[in-house]
Amino acid sequence: MEGIAEQCGFNLRGGNRNHNLNTGWRFEGYESALAPHLQLGWTPRRITEGFFMRAESFFNFASYIDELAVESPRILNAYGGRSLHAQSHGESFLSLFNNQFEAGIYLLDEPEAALSPARILAFMAVINTLDQSGRAQFIIATHSPMLLCYPGATIYQFDENGVHETNYRDTEHFSLTKSFLDNPDLYLRHLLGGSNS
Repeated sequence: MEGIAEQCGFNLRGGNRNHNLNTGWRFEGYESALAPHLQLGWTPRRITEGFFMRAESFFNFASYIDELAVESPRILNAYGGRSLHAQSHGESFLSLFNNQFEAGIYLLDEPEAALSPARILAFMAVINTLDQSGRAQFIIATHSPMLLCYPGATIYQFDENGVHETNYRDTEHFSLTKSFLDNPDLYLRHLLGGSNS
């Protein structure tokens, strides 16, 4: 994801092209060794709008927005009108999705990290609205079996056999989750059997 984000000119800790005022904040420790070897194709023209969302550095991104808001409080309007830190983790993710996502390319690294199942569904509704508009493209790295089920998604699996296209039903995340939900007692008996004796 970092390689694609770098090719798009997005902030490597998360953000868009405008979130690069502080060079140290942008690049420190986040350079991608893959980026120089990637060549992105754009149809019909290069996309300059979008966002790179990293679940693991979202706290730092929210702090960065708060720093900017000290001098320009109106910047918070682009994130639901209040500090991302003043919202729950899941609320702040949805504020970002609902207020920042309009048109462009969206690179999302584990966006489900702070989302409950209900909020994952709300997030999928945001994706669907933008998808149907034809103005946005999403590249998502996820472990969420719910997100994997998004209609019409092209799914690539990265494993010991390389990179290959697959169906959501054939992913380990989906099959293991479904198997567990179909029979949680079986799994829990196996996993916790020794602790109940």
